[in-house]
Amino acid sequence: MGWRLATRGDALETGFIKRFDPRFWTVNFPRPMMAAVTTPAPNMLRVDAAFHRRSDLAGLIWASEDGDDHPLLAYETARDFRECTLRFRWRSSGVLPLDAINGPVLTIDGRDANGHPRAWYVRLWNYAEGDPDDAVVTLDFAAMAGGFTLPGEADPLWAGDIDRMFISLVAPGFDETDAPLPAPVEGWVELSDIACDGPGSVLAIGDGIVPAHGMRIATGYDDLYHLAPARMLRNILQLGYRGTINHYVGMSHFPRLHWDAAAGKYLAGLSGGAINAPCAAWHRDFAAIAKALGYAVIWSLSYELLDQHCPEDWKQRAENGDPALTGWSPPSTLLSPAQSDAMGYLQAVARGFVAIAKAAGLPVQFQIGEPWWWVMPADGRICLYDAAARAALGGSPVSIADVRGPQDGPRRALLDQAGEVLAASTHALRDAVKAEAPGGEVLILVYLPSVLDQTAPDVKRANVPLGWARPAFDRLQLEDYDWVTAGADGRTAHGVAEAGARLDYPIEQQHYFSGFVLNAGDRAQWRAIHDAAFAAQARGTAETFVWALPQAMRDGFTLFAIGDEEGRVQAFDDMDFPIAIGRRATVEPCFSTAIVTTAAGREQRNADWADARLRFDAGPGVRSQADVEALIGFFRARHGAARGFRFRDPLDHSSWRMTGAPGAGDQAIGTGDGVAMRFALVKMYGDQMRRITRPVAGSVRVAVDGVERTSGWALADGGMIAFDVAPPVAARVTAGFLFDVPVRFAEDRLETGLATFAAGEVASVPLVEIREG
Repeated sequence: MGWRLATRGDALETGFIKRFDPRFWTVNFPRPMMAAVTTPAPNMLRVDAAFHRRSDLAGLIWASEDGDDHPLLAYETARDFRECTLRFRWRSSGVLPLDAINGPVLTIDGRDANGHPRAWYVRLWNYAEGDPDDAVVTLDFAAMAGGFTLPGEADPLWAGDIDRMFISLVAPGFDETDAPLPAPVEGWVELSDIACDGPGSVLAIGDGIVPAHGMRIATGYDDLYHLAPARMLRNILQLGYRGTINHYVGMSHFPRLHWDAAAGKYLAGLSGGAINAPCAAWHRDFAAIAKALGYAVIWSLSYELLDQHCPEDWKQRAENGDPALTGWSPPSTLLSPAQSDAMGYLQAVARGFVAIAKAAGLPVQFQIGEPWWWVMPADGRICLYDAAARAALGGSPVSIADVRGPQDGPRRALLDQAGEVLAASTHALRDAVKAEAPGGEVLILVYLPSVLDQTAPDVKRANVPLGWARPAFDRLQLEDYDWVTAGADGRTAHGVAEAGARLDYPIEQQHYFSGFVLNAGDRAQWRAIHDAAFAAQARGTAETFVWALPQAMRDGFTLFAIGDEEGRVQAFDDMDFPIAIGRRATVEPCFSTAIVTTAAGREQRNADWADARLRFDAGPGVRSQADVEALIGFFRARHGAARGFRFRDPLDHSSWRMTGAPGAGDQAIGTGDGVAMRFALVKMYGDQMRRITRPVAGSVRVAVDGVERTSGWALADGGMIAFDVAPPVAARVTAGFLFDVPVRFAEDRLETGLATFAAGEVASVPLVEIREG
């Protein structure tokens, strides 16, 4: 599997779209209102909106620069609209009509002819023909003007340098105050028969299609709500993701809200339904397009809700009453598994999304995402002391001031009891889904770094309850992105094994999620994410997902198969050259030095390589007919020079001297800084360092500050030592090992035969080292 981080301008294949293509509009709005844009038909878009306050305003946006699509799929930046005419039919309901004060206005942000930033406010009614709720609007950008009335208040537009434009939508009763509307208002707008004419009406767009590569993709509605589903799915399809999409419905944009006068804020609830109208419209469109493109969808719902919209008695709480709050901004909170109203709410939400899947004809797959009792990250307080939890745990549960460290008998018993409550809540949610969709699959997602925290060895009693064991759920899904981005390969290996064993799900009944990169400045983490995903595939995981699409689009993360043959056969076969033949090989360490002799006879020497590249001739080891047969078979299986393999250098294959028995203190491989968890194996030759990428499994020994570690680390791909916990500051990390050299046949031809060794001649079997790491 190959990968890269693409940037704008890297697209090798381009196509064309019409400006104002319905798929590429976005929406924006202030919370707590909600809006969504969909594409019900060709040349048509629809905005559904739910207004709560008198100041709520949604914007339907066209941006001159594509800041949302993957760099290989973005449309060109074009700010000059002077040669464009846009026409569309406007239909609306539940929003102020075209002819109203504060009715729809096209706000245009850009610069005037002198390059000065400014905005124009174009009243759409001035360019409409028809009724205020059903009209044809024609916008000739070369002859438009802002202003409420024309021509008296005309403010001529200069359309040569526009950044973006947006159409404002408000509800009846709009007055720019934050007071609640008497009741929530649901409105919609449709723009149909969208047509853009003129020389500037066509835009180039990246249009390459990455061949299918076998990885799956995960998405999140809270990050992609502003895009049309068709746009999101275009990225998924053309980036090579096929099969199943894991779609997290989020925690902040799906709830249907109502004004609670006593609380003085908008709260989630079931009045009018569990899912708000814009969210439901978006997901109906998403499901229909996904079905048409051949995708299956796993619908993911967590126990998480945006804190500002969560009823107080639904929240998990620490012993002192502090609510469970995440580190997101604004924070989300965790719903108590013991609170019947909160769990009933989740079940209603689940049924709502399952109904959408069924209506689209999709097979129902539903994920219960990361259900757990929250642990305060700063001080280890576990949040199982809300009123409902206290009642479920006996009324006066024993105090757990800090769940970190080993717990005593009564506290372990309490954690076991909390695990039973958590398991029961997930079973009830599972049963609600199965009742709505008999035959549907229900999966459970576990976030390993939190629930298998080494500093809190007993927390798994509460957060990985045995009630989840097979066959409670159809599949076990695992994610561990904190370990991946920290380079803790060993923790991943141990965590996956421990979760699978504890819950009795074999690897073929597991899914794995690799990612994600939270901040754009940490784009280098994609390498670890790719490697973790590839490792999951190699260990036989049923499905491997890249989490998440929004970050992949932002950073240009691109997966690709290296070719049809490479897709079936790796470029390196992790197997040994026949040892008996290789023992008599000749060895040539080679450097590349550029030497220039001056007119005065002096030399200037420049070493092109930091390390030697080895060449071997294994011919002297071919001494019998059996050797010839083994060599020919091995050569053909490697496709000549096409595929690499391991070769044991007979003169240098150990960290101790050249061929001695390795010890844990042989080679210094790094110094701890309290953060780094991965250290590369190296061998020093004086001051010259050699990277060891193919150590011999089972031979590696590791020490920290002279004390050998027999556990707490793992050997990762590429000759990397991955610690479960970072070695402390200034700690000296050492290792000993046997190792092989990655090589390939130097040529695509092999000349040998029975007469060669019979006549006392030595065959020539040249091998050359492959540079890795």
